[in-house]
Amino acid sequence: MKTILIFLFLSLTLFASNGNGKIKAQILEKILSGVYLKSEMVVWSDDKKLLSILEENANFTISRNFENATIIILNDKKNLQKNYSNKNIFVLKYNLLFDIPQSFGSFFWKKGRPNIVLINPRIKKSSIEISKELEPFLEEKVW
Repeated sequence: MKTILIFLFLSLTLFASNGNGKIKAQILEKILSGVYLKSEMVVWSDDKKLLSILEENANFTISRNFENATIIILNDKKNLQKNYSNKNIFVLKYNLLFDIPQSFGSFFWKKGRPNIVLINPRIKKSSIEISKELEPFLEEKVW
């Protein structure tokens, strides 16, 4: 009986974690659909699982290397490279907005809720335009 309960618990946990990745990808796709660049949107991420989920459903191009990307989605600061200086960076942790000054926005979970923050001066500096849907998420500075 204990074995069945453990198996059931592990199965539900695995299912929930897979669903969370798809939800994150759907929210990111919605955010990125409201971001307008001067060039075609090509997305690369250091999170390979997220990248593969985005590739299945996304309405924009996915790149397997960061050189071809116009937007880089970073999950971890250790993956930041000097070559990213001319790229638009979107981060998946709020504290990375402090650590990566060229990042223009963040999507993160806080208290079980998704949060979106877009930094208005950084968006203007990068010549990025956003849709009216994303305007409520604009902040003048990282708080």
